Amino acid sequence: MLKTIANLLNRNGRPPTAAERSTDAPRGGRGRRFVVAKFDSAQTTPDNRKHWANADGLSPNAAVNPEVRRILRNRARYEVANNSYAKGIVLTLANDTIGTGPRLQMLTEDAEANARIEDAFEQWSRAVDLAGKLRTMRLARAESGEAFALLVSNPAIGSPVSLDLKLIEADQVCTPLLRRGRSDEVDGIVLDQWGNPSAYRVLKRHPGDSGLLRAPIDDLTAYDTYVASAVVHYFRADRPGQLRGIPDITPALPLFAQLRRYTLATIAAAETAANFAAVIYTDAPPNGEADPLEPMDEVELEQRLATVLPGGWKLGQVHAEQPTTTFGEFKREILNEIARCLNMPFNVAAGNSSGYNYASGRLDHQVYFKSLRVDQHHLQLAVLDRILTAWLNEAVLVEGLLPQSMRERGALLPAHAWFWDGVEHVDPAKEATAQATRLANHTTTLAAEYARQGRDWEQELRQRAKERALMDELGLSPTPTTPTTPTGTPPAPQEDDTDDNEDSDRAQDPSHTETSVA
Repeated sequence: MLKTIANLLNRNGRPPTAAERSTDAPRGGRGRRFVVAKFDSAQTTPDNRKHWANADGLSPNAAVNPEVRRILRNRARYEVANNSYAKGIVLTLANDTIGTGPRLQMLTEDAEANARIEDAFEQWSRAVDLAGKLRTMRLARAESGEAFALLVSNPAIGSPVSLDLKLIEADQVCTPLLRRGRSDEVDGIVLDQWGNPSAYRVLKRHPGDSGLLRAPIDDLTAYDTYVASAVVHYFRADRPGQLRGIPDITPALPLFAQLRRYTLATIAAAETAANFAAVIYTDAPPNGEADPLEPMDEVELEQRLATVLPGGWKLGQVHAEQPTTTFGEFKREILNEIARCLNMPFNVAAGNSSGYNYASGRLDHQVYFKSLRVDQHHLQLAVLDRILTAWLNEAVLVEGLLPQSMRERGALLPAHAWFWDGVEHVDPAKEATAQATRLANHTTTLAAEYARQGRDWEQELRQRAKERALMDELGLSPTPTTPTTPTGTPPAPQEDDTDDNEDSDRAQDPSHTETSVA
C-alpha cells in the first residue's frame, strides 16, 4: 500500500500535475504506469511448447508418487541387469563409497573403554557382514532410489550382540490398499503431527513375488507396522519435504537406452554389409542395352574364381559407412553425460584412462572424491549412527561386554568417529616426501595423515611400538624411511611438469573422520 501511494506522488511529495501525468503515462494508458519484467525461459512459444510440455508444479511427494517410482525402479533395474556400463558404474560407485567398510573409533576419555567398544563392534560388524550390507544399500539407492533396513534380533549370528540388519526393497514399504488416502501417511511412512516419520508399513511379501499369483487376497494386503526407531531409511532428498527416493541414475536412463540402440545399430550395419558379398549394378539407362536380370536376384559366387558378368552390369560391395565412423566418439560423449549425474569422471565410468594424462586424471577425480565424502557423511548420519545407537543399547545388556561407564551413559551417543578406506597415491615416493615435509613444519598431524589412509593413528602407533621393541630385542636396526638432507632436515618435495602441488592430493583423498558428539 505504501509503495502504491508513493508511486502516485511526484518527486516533491505532491500529487502529479496533468503535464506530469501525460509525460509518465504509458502508451494508450490512463495516467498509470506499469512495468512488466519478462524472462525468456518463462515464455511459451511454438518452438519450446513441446519441450516444456511435461513441466508441472507438483509437490515433491506427488511428483514421486508410487506409480512413478515403480516405473523408474523397474526400468533402472532392467538397465543395470542388461547394460554392462550401467552395471559397472553402480558397482564402482558402491565399492568406492563403502570400500571394505567403515571402522569405528571411540573418542571418550576412557581409553580402555574405547578399545573394548571398538573391538566388540568390529567383531559384530564381521559377524553380520556390515560392509556387504552397506554396499547393497548403496547399490539399491543407485538403481531403486532408496533402501530400507530393519533393526531386528538374530540369535543365529556369531556375536554376543544379536542385533542384525534385515534389508528390504523399497517395493515392500507402501501404504496398503485399505489405508490409502490418509493425510498423515505418505506411501507407507506414517507421520506425526510435526511431519516426522513415526512408523513404517511393510508388506509381509514382496509385491513381485511369483507366489502371490496363487496366494489368497489376504496375503496381498498383509503388512506389519514398525516404529521409526526400528527402521533405517537411506535415500537422497532432492526437494524439501521429499520422503521417498528415486534412482540416482534416473536422468541417465534414456541415455543408457540410446547407447544400447546405437551399439545395436552399428552391429546391424556391419552385419548387413557382411551378409552381402557383392552387388551387381548397372549404369545403363532403363531402355539401354544391358542384359535383363531379375531385381534382387541372388548369384552364388565361388571362392578364388573369376566370373563373367552379364553385359552392361558391374560388381560392387555394400559399405557400412555409418554409424561406424562415429561409434567411438559417440560412446565417449554419451558415457561422459551418463556419469555426470553421479559426479563420476569419464575414465572411472568407462574403466578406460587411455586418453588421460597424469594431471587431468587427478583433476577429474577431485570432484568425484568430494562427492564420495558427501555420500559417506550422509551414510554416517542416516545409517551408521543409527546402527551404533541400537548396538550400544543391546551391548550394555550383555554382561561383561562393555565397561560400566557405558551403562551409565543414558540415551546419549558417545563421541566417536568413522574411518573409511583411503586412496593410494599414484606416486608413493613423492607422497611420502611431501608427508614428511608437512610433519616437519607442523602443518599436519599423525592423526590426520593416518586418517587420510583410513587407519586409526593410535592403533598404528601402538603396533609400531611393538615392532620397534621386538627389533631392539632381536638386535635389528630399523631402516630409515625418511630421506634427509646433510643438515638432517627432510628435503623439499620435488616438482615436475605434469603435476600440481601436493595440496591437490589431499583435496582429492576421500578418507576422513567424522566426529559425532552427543
